[in-house]
Amino acid sequence: MSFQTSVELLKFHWVAYTIYALLIISVIAWFGYNLTRENAKSVVRIPFYGYIAFLVAGGVGHHIFTYNAIPWVSEDIMRHDLKIDQTVNISIEKHKWQLPKLPIQIKANTKVLFNVESKDLVYGFGIFRQDGSLVTQMQVDPARKNDLVWTFRECGTFDITSTEYSGPEQYSHDGKKDLMLVKNAIVITGCKGGNK
Repeated sequence: MSFQTSVELLKFHWVAYTIYALLIISVIAWFGYNLTRENAKSVVRIPFYGYIAFLVAGGVGHHIFTYNAIPWVSEDIMRHDLKIDQTVNISIEKHKWQLPKLPIQIKANTKVLFNVESKDLVYGFGIFRQDGSLVTQMQVDPARKNDLVWTFRECGTFDITSTEYSGPEQYSHDGKKDLMLVKNAIVITGCKGGNK
């Protein structure tokens, strides 16, 4: 099994963690039930510890399984061997983005290096889908190299904004509008199946 987007991964995690949480709750319920019984028997140790071992193995196994299935993990670990297809240079100063020509055009399934520089404060660089869900993000520190390698596996139009609180200047006076939000900043094209 391989996950192409964070949305697919989150759906899988939601199911897996729900089952895992119910199994853990069952241990607590079983223990609580035994406490309320008038003639409570001592906990049978081998089945109890076997069940706990099963839960630990399941939890660790789940993370090992998803580590191998998440495509962007290997990009982070093997980054020194990657061939970058496109570089996007961005800088931020006084709560304003200095961006290349908008919208930033990117072909699907190409490795993009976002090189983001802060000239004054700590900001964040976040890429969001039109429904507001996060695609990826990183912290942007001043006087440091801040870059992110990402392969877009879904086509569409994406927004960017700062994902770090960098002071009240990021928002309108009533606090309802994110002044650093750039709508339709990135357009991904070239997906299989005719998606844009």
